[in-house]
Amino acid sequence: MRRRTFGAAAGAAVLGLLLPLTGCGSTAGDSGDAVTLRLVAAEYGDGPSTSSKAFWDKMSDSFTAAHPGIEVEVTLLPWADIDREVSKMVKAGKAPDMALMGGYSDFAAQGKLYSAEELLSVTAEANFLAPLAEAGSVGNTLYGLPFVASSRLLFYNQALFAKAGVNAPRTWSELKSAAKALKDKGVKYPYALPLGPEEAHAEAMIWELSNGGGYADSSGNYSLASDSNVETFRWIKDNLVAPGLLGPVPPAQLNRQDAFAAFLRGEVGMLNGYPSLLHEAKAKGIGVGTVSMPVNDALGSGETPPAVGVADWMMAFKQNGHREQIGRFLDFVYQDKNLSDFAGRYHLLPSTISAARTPAGGGLDKGDEQFLTALRGAQLYPVNDPSWVTVSDTIKRNIGRAVDPTGDPKGVLEGIAQKAREASKHH
Repeated sequence: MRRRTFGAAAGAAVLGLLLPLTGCGSTAGDSGDAVTLRLVAAEYGDGPSTSSKAFWDKMSDSFTAAHPGIEVEVTLLPWADIDREVSKMVKAGKAPDMALMGGYSDFAAQGKLYSAEELLSVTAEANFLAPLAEAGSVGNTLYGLPFVASSRLLFYNQALFAKAGVNAPRTWSELKSAAKALKDKGVKYPYALPLGPEEAHAEAMIWELSNGGGYADSSGNYSLASDSNVETFRWIKDNLVAPGLLGPVPPAQLNRQDAFAAFLRGEVGMLNGYPSLLHEAKAKGIGVGTVSMPVNDALGSGETPPAVGVADWMMAFKQNGHREQIGRFLDFVYQDKNLSDFAGRYHLLPSTISAARTPAGGGLDKGDEQFLTALRGAQLYPVNDPSWVTVSDTIKRNIGRAVDPTGDPKGVLEGIAQKAREASKHH
């Protein structure tokens, strides 16, 4: 699953070379007990100056200084390639010791991963934020160790809202009225709805949750074509698409990155965003207000739906038998100061209770605090279902058609649900 809830990934392809970040070191057995751990990690930066290389160099050097005989070799891959490349390594019998990427459950289902219990101390395992630990568990066993996370809030351009004479919306009908007032003032994208293939599954889930729906029911089974989800896309089609309140690009063709770029140009009244966009907007002098996603009027403005949360996962492979050494390295990386350092570089949220409460890097930015509050009660994608990689891809490629002027929301959602049933059978 390419996580497109985190913005820094977008330009990572420029760093798409295989970059070992430390010297090769010795491998287990060459000199007594010396071991080289291999970590394959996604590149979070968008160019050499923001590359994750600096962080991992620092981690591997400090760790080896404290644990002579254990070297750590890190390879960075772009988000677009990492899932596929790690899967290839595992299939070829050359699994790395650890990987940091967007999904883990297919490897857990194949019995390839160590559980958190086998790697971490009890206190370290109990330190993950609850919604993240839940999403990282298959059954009751934690396999995907959440590393950094993010949540979504509705952003609005304060200057455009003032010009249109509207307030932050709390319900769908208020969102529609605000969008109409923005359109009347010539705003290019009154509400930007990115249902293009880059990250449609995030935007779709935000809207579904705001009507009491979502991707899964309370038992964890997919409920992609539920009545409330169908109603959600009908409402968008009739109330935002039909009156032309979404801007010049059809939602099915609008990608998240393009919507964010338009927001930074001052062309968007409202959209769903995450911390790094807030920082970029402030740097450009755009005043941004943030609120929880407005809810269907039938739910009532007093209800706050869960925000969408997204996490990236650290996993440890059994193949090379380095359980003890991996555990030591992960205990080191998950120290508050190290996790806060990484999260702070990319305006993401640390995954642990202690790092989130007392960030060692000087504290969370005030703007980021609200995202952390939203994350504590957030709902994450059903990443613990091994079929999610296939299902999310199906959603990304098809959900935009549900709001096409000639589209049939029920038919589109039922088609996605059918593909999800087929994908589940194969796992």
